[in-house]
Amino acid sequence: MNERPLVQAPEPARQGAWLDAYMPEGHLYPVAPRPQLINFAAIRGVIFRQRWLVGSVIALALLVGLVVTLLATPMYQAQSKVALKPYGQYVVEGQDVEQGVPSSQFYEYISTQIEVIKSRSLAETVATNLNLATRNDFLGKDVDEGRAPGMSDEQWLEAKKKMAVSLLVGSVEATSSPENWVITIGFRSESPTLAAEIANAYADAFVASGSSSTIESNRYALDYLLKQIEETRKRLAEAEQVTNTYARKSGIIVQQSGDDENPTASTLTASNLASINARVANAKAARIEAEQRWRAIQNLPAAQLPEVQSNPVLQGLVSERTEKSAQLADLRQRYNDDFPQIRNLEAQLKVLDEQIERSSADIKATVRNQYLVAQAQERALASELAALTGERLVEQDQQVELSVLDREAQALRDQLKTLLDRYNQINSAANVEPDTITKLDPAVVPGSPYSPNLLTNLGLALVFGVALAGLLAVLRETLDDRIRSLDEVEEKIGLPLLGHTPHVESRDIEALGTNRFSALMEAYSSIRAAIDFSLSRNRNVIQFTSTQASEGKSTTAVILAELFAGLGRKTLLIDADLRRPSVAGLLDIERPKVGFVEVLLGHVELEAAVVKGVHENLEILPVGEIPPNPVEILASQELHDFIAKYREEYSLIIFDCCPVLGLADAPMLARLVDGTVFVLEANKLPFGQARSAIKRLVGAGANVIGVVLTKYRALEAGQAYGYQYEYYQYGRDKKAR
Repeated sequence: MNERPLVQAPEPARQGAWLDAYMPEGHLYPVAPRPQLINFAAIRGVIFRQRWLVGSVIALALLVGLVVTLLATPMYQAQSKVALKPYGQYVVEGQDVEQGVPSSQFYEYISTQIEVIKSRSLAETVATNLNLATRNDFLGKDVDEGRAPGMSDEQWLEAKKKMAVSLLVGSVEATSSPENWVITIGFRSESPTLAAEIANAYADAFVASGSSSTIESNRYALDYLLKQIEETRKRLAEAEQVTNTYARKSGIIVQQSGDDENPTASTLTASNLASINARVANAKAARIEAEQRWRAIQNLPAAQLPEVQSNPVLQGLVSERTEKSAQLADLRQRYNDDFPQIRNLEAQLKVLDEQIERSSADIKATVRNQYLVAQAQERALASELAALTGERLVEQDQQVELSVLDREAQALRDQLKTLLDRYNQINSAANVEPDTITKLDPAVVPGSPYSPNLLTNLGLALVFGVALAGLLAVLRETLDDRIRSLDEVEEKIGLPLLGHTPHVESRDIEALGTNRFSALMEAYSSIRAAIDFSLSRNRNVIQFTSTQASEGKSTTAVILAELFAGLGRKTLLIDADLRRPSVAGLLDIERPKVGFVEVLLGHVELEAAVVKGVHENLEILPVGEIPPNPVEILASQELHDFIAKYREEYSLIIFDCCPVLGLADAPMLARLVDGTVFVLEANKLPFGQARSAIKRLVGAGANVIGVVLTKYRALEAGQAYGYQYEYYQYGRDKKAR
């Protein structure tokens, strides 16, 4: 008998560090994952699982794109360019009749011009200019075969013209760039020469349509302005007639005054009132001045008046009297009063005194008369002012109405002047093109086809293939409910995950099992720690089962038994699969003649049936002869007594039982053991089957402590290749230190 262990167990001295070295991060204290808007891991897993479907669909789509490209008819595209100028080049005033596009709306104007190029009206112009209705190189050589019976030549020509217009509209393109004001006009055709010809015809027709539209707009403006001028003239004549009639009836006479630059107008009554008002003010001032003079001299002797003293005539009389008085005094010294000369001088002095007194009185009377005259003039002018003021008040009321009529007439005069000026401007520019649309580059005959484009078609085929492949992959994933990832175990099965093992080829298990730092052994060490943590030492009987065969149940039981034994725990591994036993084969030992069934039935003692020497502290109880009634054996009282007898003798008893579905063995045994470990292979069974199996176990009274996920492929779960081994690598580094 070859007593070779399947794996190299870890050293017993390291059993105290299992939590730090082997426990996966977050297993003991799970942390709720953060919600993700896009689950890239799920997408990556779908792509990997459906890689053959995705690759096949994409390859088929690329092949279809290649075939379509090779079979498609070559199409040529010629392009001409026209430039738009937002405001044109104005030679004379009036060319901007139809202008006025704001700078913020010019790109909307360009979009409008693009739609004009694509319009049927411009296509009809191009078709007429090139006479495309009669050209079979454009309509096709077999176009006449589509002529309906009984159709006249005129009707057929009109029908072909409509066909040509439809072809033009469907093949013309117009694009612009936001960086410039240039429109590119393109036309596609099977003939490169015809494509260039039609592209140039479109550019010429578009330029001509812009010029003709401008000239037509100018002509329309002239006609409109002419009508407005005639109507304004009639209204002005009527307004002026009404104004003059009202002024004549009201007696309002308007006088023009001022210079040519600042003319003013006033009525005759207003002018007279202003003149009388000024004269009254002057008369009042003169009267006040005369009155003050009179009041000042009224009580003074005439001789003391300044006017008298300053009068030259009176000064002469006074001087003459003084001279006569001197002569008289001189004569009286020599003669008496009877002397003739003295008498003569006295007579002259008397006459002079009378003249002086009379002249002084006249001067004083003159001042008084001036005062009286000024007073009379003031009264007369004041009376006239009162009369004119009344007339002016009446005239003001009439002038208000007249000003309203005059403003209406003046507004019509201004409007007529504006219309005449605008008419003259537009009339002088009516036939001048504003040059807002110019042909920039003519179309040239293309040297290579525009379509089909191999790279473009392959790109479209690739996009379509990826979309279709993604749709089919998602559809298959929707219909496929197998358990693939670690998270799905708890989400779908509803049991805690004790651990998972990576997918390992059968030929590599022996090599990896001898290396206790391999990913496989690290995974089983983590599972062993989780099981040890889940059950107390007095609950030391566990069962390993699965949904169906070949899920790694027996391998897991054997390796974990060796790991527990390696930690110094006396372990009994029992092959309880009484239908297809596999423990002996996994350990590469010969299946004995007597085994578990014979011990259970009391035919032999346990010591005679167990296999020792595989590992220290590990005893194996394989199956000898396969019994015909495995269910009755597992449901017997003998099994219950067997577990009760050897529970205290061994630190751990492990039963490797058969699968659950279709068999009653595992549920029967599950009622007797302390815990059941459910082994599930990743990416194999629909979770509905696994859930049914667990439901049977729970219904039989089993204590399912958790799930072990075997043959786990990280890529199929959407994770990176080394995702599930990161904490094992961390544990190994820790051991190395």
